[in-house]
Amino acid sequence: MEEKLIATTNFGMEALTKRELLDLGYEDLRVEDGKIEVLGSLEDIPKLNLSLRTAERIFLKVGEFQAETFEELFDKIYEISWTDILNENSNFIVEAKSQKSKLFSLSDIQRISEKAIIKKMQTKFKREWFEKSAERVRIEVNFSKDIAYILIDTSGDGLHKRGYREINYKAPLTETIAAGLVMLSFYKEDRFLHDPFCGSGTILIEGAMIAKNIAPGLMRKFDFENFKFLDPKFFKDEKKKCYEEIAYNKKLEISGSDISYKAIEIAGANAEILGLDEDIKFFQKDINDLDLPDNYGIIITNPPYGERLAKKEAPLLNKSLGELYKSLPTWSFYVITAAENFQKDFGKKADRKRKLYNGRIKTYYYQYYGPKPLVRKR
Repeated sequence: MEEKLIATTNFGMEALTKRELLDLGYEDLRVEDGKIEVLGSLEDIPKLNLSLRTAERIFLKVGEFQAETFEELFDKIYEISWTDILNENSNFIVEAKSQKSKLFSLSDIQRISEKAIIKKMQTKFKREWFEKSAERVRIEVNFSKDIAYILIDTSGDGLHKRGYREINYKAPLTETIAAGLVMLSFYKEDRFLHDPFCGSGTILIEGAMIAKNIAPGLMRKFDFENFKFLDPKFFKDEKKKCYEEIAYNKKLEISGSDISYKAIEIAGANAEILGLDEDIKFFQKDINDLDLPDNYGIIITNPPYGERLAKKEAPLLNKSLGELYKSLPTWSFYVITAAENFQKDFGKKADRKRKLYNGRIKTYYYQYYGPKPLVRKR
C-alpha cells in the first residue's frame, strides 16, 4: 500500500535531503520549505529513519483535509482509522501547529483532536478513559491555509540525536547540520580532513560516518519500533542491510584540534562510541600554532562566535583562520558562522556563501575552493 511520508529539515537543507532521497532511489518528491514529501510504503519508515543524514524527523501522513470549524475538525479526525494505528493503552500525544488558518488556537486544536481520537477508540475499546501507559505515539495536527495535515511522528527524538554524542561541549552544531556541511564540501575519503575548532568532534565524526558509509541511525532508538501497524521485520532487515554496507576497512586521514583539553577528551570519547577512534586523531592545539601539511586537504569548521566569546575575541579567531588559509594554498576551507563580518575578519571574500539555519540560529556557510589535487601519472 502506498503511503505518504514526510522528511522535515532545517531551513536551507532541503536540497541536500532531496539529493539523499534521490540517491536512495525515491523519485516522486514534493519539496517545500523545511520538508520533503515522498511516496513510499511502511517498509520505508525504518529505511528513511536509519539512513537520512540531513533530515530532522520522518512523519507518516494519515490524513489531509480542509477544516474551518472545530466541528469539521472533530468529524474529519474521527474518520481516521485510529484503532488500526493505536493500541488500547498507547501513550498518544497530540501536538498542534497552525499557520494562516481560521483555526489558530493550538490548545483548542489539541483538545478537539484528542477528543475525536478517544471517541473513535471507544468504538473498539469499551472504556471511558485510556491509561496511555504503553508505547509513545506523537500525533501532529498541522494547519496551513485551512488545510489540516495529520501526521504520525515515526522518529521520536529528533534524528540529529545519533546516539554517539553522550556529552556536549559548549554550543555545538547539530549532527544533521554537520553532516550537511561535509556533503556540501569537496571532502572525499582519500583527502585529509581537519577541524581546528573541533569542540565535541561532530563535524569530523559525521565526515567519517559518510566516508565509511555508517548509517546515522544505527546507534539509537525510534518510536516506530513499537508501532502496532509496523512489522518489526522491516526494521530488523533494514538495520542488517545497513551494517553489511559499512566500509569497515577504509582508512581515513581525519584530525581535529581545539585549545580546550576538555573538548578533546569529549570528542575522543564520542568517536570511540562509534569505533572511529583509530580514524580520527584529536589533539590540543591553539589555531595559531597549527602545522598542517599542504596536501590538498579540507578544513570544515565552526569557529566560536557571539555569546560564546567576548566581542573582540571572535574577530581575532576568524583572522587567525584567515592566516591559516594563506599558509595552506592547496587546501579548501569551509566555515559556518553567525558572525556577519566574517569575510572581513577572514581577509577574503568566499567563493560561495550559503544561508543555513542551525535550529533557529541563522548562519552562513562560507566556501573557499582550493585547487583540485594533482593526478599522478603512472
